Amino acid sequence: MRTDKRAILPGVPPGPGICRDNRGVLQIFSVTFPFFALVLCGFLAARRGMLPMPAIPGLNAFVLFFALPCMLYRFGASTPIAQLLDPSVALTYLLCALVMVGFVVAVTRHGRIGWNDSAFGALVGAFPNTGFMGVPLLVALLGPRAAGPAIVTILVDMVITTSLCIALSRLGGDAGAGASAGQAARNALKGVATNPMPWAILLGALVSALGIEFPKPVSQTVGLLADAASPVALFTIGAVLARSQLMAQSGEAHPVHWMEVVPVAAIKLFLHPVLVLLVGAVAIQLGVPLDRFALTVLVLLAALPSASNVSLLAERFEADNGRIARIILVSTAAAFFTFSGAVALITR
Repeated sequence: MRTDKRAILPGVPPGPGICRDNRGVLQIFSVTFPFFALVLCGFLAARRGMLPMPAIPGLNAFVLFFALPCMLYRFGASTPIAQLLDPSVALTYLLCALVMVGFVVAVTRHGRIGWNDSAFGALVGAFPNTGFMGVPLLVALLGPRAAGPAIVTILVDMVITTSLCIALSRLGGDAGAGASAGQAARNALKGVATNPMPWAILLGALVSALGIEFPKPVSQTVGLLADAASPVALFTIGAVLARSQLMAQSGEAHPVHWMEVVPVAAIKLFLHPVLVLLVGAVAIQLGVPLDRFALTVLVLLAALPSASNVSLLAERFEADNGRIARIILVSTAAAFFTFSGAVALITR
C-alpha cells in the first residue's frame, strides 16, 4: 500500500494537476511549463524582431483594459462572496507585504540607490505577478477555488502596497522637484481608480453576491476575452522583458551591477513565500480563522516572480527602470524552477 508523504500544510489537497507520488514533480513541471514557455515565446519574438517594439504597448493595452478585467470578473462572479471578503486572508497578506517593503528598503537604500530607487525595488520585491500569471497558473494547479484568495491579494497590492511604495519614493532629495509623499499617494490612488482591474473584481463580487445573470451573448463575449487573457498576458510579459533588455544594451538604460539585482530577486522568490508561510502558520496557531488552503494559495502567490507592471510605474516616476526591469527578468527566469519547487514542497 502506498503511503502519502506529509504536506507542509496538512489537509491541503494537491489540486487537479498534481498527485502525491514520485511522478508529482514531473506533473508540476507539466503544468507550469506552458506558462513560462509563453513568456519565453514573447521574449524571443521581441528579441528577434518578429514582434515590433511599437506593438508591445498595444498588447499591454489589450491585456490591461480588455482581457484581464474579463478574466478577473469571471473569477470574481464565480467565487463565493465570503472568499472575496475574507479579512484573515487580506490582513495576513498585507502584514507580509508591509514587512517585505520595509526590509527591502532597509537593505538596499545606500550609495546611489536613494528613496526613489529603493522604494520601487521594494515594490518589485513585494508585488508578485498575480494578475498576469498567478491567477491562471494557480487555478490550473489547485483548481477554481484558488481564485478567491488570489483576487484578494491583487486588491491589496494594487491599492495599499503600490500606494505605499510610491509615497516612499517621494521621500528624500532624489524624488523630483515639487514632489511630496502625500501628493504621490493621491496620484497612486487616482491610478487605481482608473485601472479597470479592481472595478472588474468588484463588479464580479457584486454579481456573485446578488446572483445576477447577464444575457448569454454578453457572457460569451466576456468569456472569449477572458480566455485570451492568460496566453496574451504571458506572451506580453516576455516581450516587455525583451524590450527592457534591448534598451539596456543600446545604452538607453543606466548600467546596473548584478549586486543591485540578484539579492532583490532572491528576496522575492525565497524570503517572501517563507515569510507568508511563517506568518500564516502563526496566525492559525493563534486562532485566526485562516483556511489552510487559502494559506497555500498565499504562499504560492508569494513565490511568483515580480509583477511586470512595476517597470511601467518605475519609468513613470523616474526611478532606475533598468534595474527594476532586470530584477523582473531574473525573477521570472528563475521562477520556472523555484516556483515549481515551492509547489512540490507545499503540496507533497
